[in-house]
Amino acid sequence: MIVIKFRGRSRLIRRVSGQVYLWLAIFIFGASSAVTRKLTEIGARHFIDGRNPISLCNVLFVGNLCALMVMLLIYNRQWNKATLAQLSKKDWAGLTAVAILSGALAPGLIFQALSLTGVNNVILVGRLEPTLALALSVWLLKERIGFGEFIGAIAAFTGVILTIILQPPGSDMMNMGGWQLGLGEFLVALGSITLAISTIIGKKYLTHIPLGIYSIFRTALGTVIFFFIALLLYGRDHFADVLSPFLWQWMFLYGGVIVVIGQSFWIIGLKSSTVSTASLVASFTPIAGIMAAYFILGEVPTMAQYLGGSLIMLGIFLSQVSKSRQTSYKSPIASTPTEQKVEMDIGFKGL
Repeated sequence: MIVIKFRGRSRLIRRVSGQVYLWLAIFIFGASSAVTRKLTEIGARHFIDGRNPISLCNVLFVGNLCALMVMLLIYNRQWNKATLAQLSKKDWAGLTAVAILSGALAPGLIFQALSLTGVNNVILVGRLEPTLALALSVWLLKERIGFGEFIGAIAAFTGVILTIILQPPGSDMMNMGGWQLGLGEFLVALGSITLAISTIIGKKYLTHIPLGIYSIFRTALGTVIFFFIALLLYGRDHFADVLSPFLWQWMFLYGGVIVVIGQSFWIIGLKSSTVSTASLVASFTPIAGIMAAYFILGEVPTMAQYLGGSLIMLGIFLSQVSKSRQTSYKSPIASTPTEQKVEMDIGFKGL
């Protein structure tokens, strides 16, 4: 009897510790946007020949390199001849499409938006991505969802729209069919659409591919594509300070906390948690992000963000309650490994 109790407690400790790792990872991921903005502000006070050495492009490029090194350490065993030989041309085409969409275009758009609008707007408008991914999953992949999840998606979508259209007038506003929209919010929405399309491609064609190959290829190719797109748009001097010691000393801190610790905690938590638990914990990312924006940047939510954010959180709550009650729900990707499924469901985590 004593042994049974001991084993039960051991299982409980392992389960709780896995959830603790997930929570720590989500708070780190949630803080990434605020930390990124703070780093660019530090760089703006230490110009090199009139340039900000910690520009958003430099942060994204070097941050991706840091993330790639961590992934190679964690998943290097999955990159073997036997596994790679099993991938077809169709698999590589799908991986390439995902790398372009979610590894290059979406992060570039979202990071550019950080230079134009508040961190809270980026976080809240970014919630458009899971809602669109859900709608596309129902339409294209014929996935079934509960009524609560449907109502939750509508509430979250409405919250995003309110966040966009209720913004106070600014210098970067653009006219869209009679509506005045902020350019930053528009770029986040465009990035969210790109991520949603990438998620559907992943669910449709790439669920059998090991997470290590999926993540490393997406990050590596996405980084290369982003580098050349930035050179094309901004000129060859855009990355002139990418080797600056001042940049790298801050990027080692950024990479160590946001990339290494955050990603490691996330992976450890996934290995001892269910998909539903990881999805529930990840749903608190907006709250973590808004809290980080307040404590790191002193960014207080506006009325538009309060209204939109409240509807978004209501939508997330309804969706999670509906998911927890669907015990007999059969997903078309139910056989997908836990890590791969959660990565696709959650999408961009701020890296």
